[in-house]
Amino acid sequence: MKLRVLVLGAGFGGLELSTILSEALGNDLDLTLIDQQDSFFFGFSKLDVMFGRKGADAVKIPYRPIGKPGLRFRQETITAIDPVAKRVTTSGGTYEADVLVVALGANYDLSATPGLAEGGNEYYSFAGAEKLRDVIPQFTSGHAIVGVCGAPFKCPPAPSEAALMLHDYLLKRGVRDACTISLVMPFGSPIPPSPDTSKALLRAFEERHIQFIPQRKVHSLDAARKVIRLDDGSEMPYNLFLGIPKHVAPDVVLQSGLAENGWIPVTKTDLLTRFPGVYAIGDVTSVGTPKAGVFAEGAARIAAHSILASLKGKENATAYTGAGSCYIEFGEGKVGRVDVDFFSGPKPQGTHHEPSEMLVADKDHFGSSRKARWFGL
Repeated sequence: MKLRVLVLGAGFGGLELSTILSEALGNDLDLTLIDQQDSFFFGFSKLDVMFGRKGADAVKIPYRPIGKPGLRFRQETITAIDPVAKRVTTSGGTYEADVLVVALGANYDLSATPGLAEGGNEYYSFAGAEKLRDVIPQFTSGHAIVGVCGAPFKCPPAPSEAALMLHDYLLKRGVRDACTISLVMPFGSPIPPSPDTSKALLRAFEERHIQFIPQRKVHSLDAARKVIRLDDGSEMPYNLFLGIPKHVAPDVVLQSGLAENGWIPVTKTDLLTRFPGVYAIGDVTSVGTPKAGVFAEGAARIAAHSILASLKGKENATAYTGAGSCYIEFGEGKVGRVDVDFFSGPKPQGTHHEPSEMLVADKDHFGSSRKARWFGL
């Protein structure tokens, strides 16, 4: 009998888990991968689109060509999840499975920050990044603010990257001297698990005259007065606001009974929820790693190994270490990297790799290798 698996969400986690199960079980697998979008894109590609380095069509990868044994893709919107029955209702029908994997990521709640939708811009959604591609060229003088509106948020280096890439963009256009840039973050340092990476970013900010404002979040925007209000009540004027909106679990997850305190709790050993046969991986969980694709991918491997072990009546022997590497755009054609391990030691540890042109190629390989593995491209 074929193992029936439902995977909800075709991001890093859903794609990696589906690939592992297909490779291991082949035609003994009956896996349905469901996503409401028709294509995949790497999170870092939104910065390329936002600053006009690449077009939208150049970074999107359609799901339809996926042709793996035992796997079929469905572009449908998920409307209900029953974790007890392992039953999922979508815009296209109802599915039942032996194993259910929730990998739906995190959504953005613009309404949680008054004035953001009316007076600012966000670049964490693809649509937001596309919009900014036309907005940023109009900014030629004044104060630009990159601001985090809530925590946790996806890809902790991304706010720093946006500030550094904006500096390069304005410098290339010859208007940098007429502009100021500030970065507002809720952390005491840009990358808390890696002091060396944080120091490197702070040096880069200082060299480029980018103001770093730690331990603060953007509370609201006043579009009429062109000011942002921080969570301590202070205000800052702005001419261009690039926001990181508050993140929330998708409504269908919150309504399913899976979530506690806003996110899905899972065991670190196998990524199981409190419901038998139901796993959750990636940004939708509260496992304790950053909300980033590389950590969702690592969690997917452990969940897949757990599913395969359970199929043989065994327990998964490999626990999730919460290890992953994040690439960081430092500008000037250089990329840095931070390798972080969250669970192996008494506290998270990060190893810094200095920005270089070599790591640009390393980042490119990171993307191309996954395109080949997941899509055969």
